[in-house]
Amino acid sequence: MPNTPAAKKALRQNKKRKKRNKKTKKEVKALIKDTKSLIAEKKIEQAKEIFRKLQAKLDKAASKKVLRKGKVSRQKSQLAKNLGKA
Repeated sequence: MPNTPAAKKALRQNKKRKKRNKKTKKEVKALIKDTKSLIAEKKIEQAKEIFRKLQAKLDKAASKKVLRKGKVSRQKSQLAKNLGKA
């Protein structure tokens, strides 16, 4: 339990950030899942549309340091490769 006012504020900030980061990660996972399922169903145009949204979301998450830059790069690369094959 934090004792000083600064520590209490830091705890509040951490809780807010955790909530925001969790929301972002959840949205990214949902978009990845949607993209993969559309690729599997051979709905390429819809998959490309969602992939564009996903790229923007991933880049923003990486810039805010919610996700690591390398992981974001790898995910985009793999999905783009799968889109190209389909």
